[in-house]
Amino acid sequence: MNKPRQIHRAMIILVLLSLFIRAFLAVFLEFGNDEVYYWTYALYPDLSHFDHPPMVGFLIQITTLDLLVSSEFFIRLGAVLLGTLNVWLVYLIGKHIRDSLTGFYAALLYTASIYAFIIAGTFILPDTPQLSFWLLSIYLMIRSIGAPVSKVSRGYLLFAGLSVGFALLSKYTSAFLLAAAFFYVLLYNRQWLKTKELYLSALMALLMFSPVIVWNMNNDFISFTFQSDRVGIFDAGFRSDFFLTELGGQMLYNNPVNFLIAVIALVAFFRKKKFIDKNTGRLLLLTSLPLIFLFLFFSLFRHTLPHWTGAAWTTLIFLSAAFLREAGIRKNKEKLFPVFTVVSLSVLLIVLILGLLQIRGGMLYSDKGDRPENLGEKDISLDMYGWRQLSKEFEYIVSEEAELGNIDPNSPVISHRWFPAANIDYYLASPLGIKVLGLGSLNALHKYAGITESRGGFEKGMDAWYVTVSRDYKDPEVIYGPYFDEISLAYTIPVYRNGKHVMNGFVYYLKDMKIVPESLVVK
Repeated sequence: MNKPRQIHRAMIILVLLSLFIRAFLAVFLEFGNDEVYYWTYALYPDLSHFDHPPMVGFLIQITTLDLLVSSEFFIRLGAVLLGTLNVWLVYLIGKHIRDSLTGFYAALLYTASIYAFIIAGTFILPDTPQLSFWLLSIYLMIRSIGAPVSKVSRGYLLFAGLSVGFALLSKYTSAFLLAAAFFYVLLYNRQWLKTKELYLSALMALLMFSPVIVWNMNNDFISFTFQSDRVGIFDAGFRSDFFLTELGGQMLYNNPVNFLIAVIALVAFFRKKKFIDKNTGRLLLLTSLPLIFLFLFFSLFRHTLPHWTGAAWTTLIFLSAAFLREAGIRKNKEKLFPVFTVVSLSVLLIVLILGLLQIRGGMLYSDKGDRPENLGEKDISLDMYGWRQLSKEFEYIVSEEAELGNIDPNSPVISHRWFPAANIDYYLASPLGIKVLGLGSLNALHKYAGITESRGGFEKGMDAWYVTVSRDYKDPEVIYGPYFDEISLAYTIPVYRNGKHVMNGFVYYLKDMKIVPESLVVK
């Protein structure tokens, strides 16, 4: 039997080690396309945004002191801190569900989750605040609707309403928390239907979410429409390849070992094996399985992303931890580190090492392309590499143009899509005080449609820069030919990794705008 003091000491070591690794990754790695885009949520804060609610932007504002310090580390600091705090929160949930060793197993499995540790726990995404408030909501729901009605459980339910409200302000899939609570009460604990706290809690959650509703009402419900279009199945054919990709992605993102343990634990629970309180298990399943199965269903017809179900799979960690705890008791082997947790953590460590070797060194794969415009096109690791190099070279180019006079160096950079617009904005343009403007469809620009209007938009006769990379090359003649009198390639910037030429950056002159585009801005 492991003593509580030993478990407590192990938890402290796990939390501190987790914090150190997250902080290292936050400093070491460049932003991915999504991360750098959410920087614009802090740059132009609002009640909501084209693609997501506002919470991730508020979090960035807090950790950067409203962008007073805006390095990658401080922008990601919210993820580093919340991801680390989540380790302890997961432990507390597991401890409440069964005992401290169950909590420690849950913390180990959480730490081993690629989604929880890296995607939501190191990178700054809407999933970052959502996962924290999702876990907090689960804890509060277990202590409230998962228990008999009492003065204490009534208080927990009110706090649950606040927590769910914050989760809704983070990501729309948090609505599944409300649905899970509703169906659990309706099916298993109807005594809560007679309490005012149940309705007050739901009202509090909706009131906290109301700014997002108001924003959408003022913007033709564009955010809700965009999200529904992403998972719409009408007029779509059956796609088994999408389904297999989604299922495989869910398995990989949440760690194949965690996935396997969760499936085994689910089978055991449905076979009525006694390793977790029946009502707690029901609540966990209602909070997780509907979200998982819904997106697996959508993936039969549309392309979906595996991280959309990340919070649901994280919820199943508690079922897995309780199952491992019971297995240890039955075998009389109550180890601090069961084999499954060691293997799971090893998988995470291997992923981290191989990922870093590839991103920073290109040790595993290098796409040579067949022409300068597609060099590195198939190397997805370049999504998080090269912009720091391009930043230095672009700064040199701008200073040179101040003397050469081919173009006003303060001319805006024009981009056709939210990425690479945000990458260019953060790494190349903003440090030099240059504006990035979006010229493309609303569905391509997302928030950059509104940013373009805020920055003054376009005017006839203006010159501009255009920057594209071989990883995602777009010919400006094709997309901007009708708008400018002259388009010409000015500079080609080679990007090197570990001494190898892996990507090219292309800087164009766009001269004399002859057609001013109509505004694409959502008002």
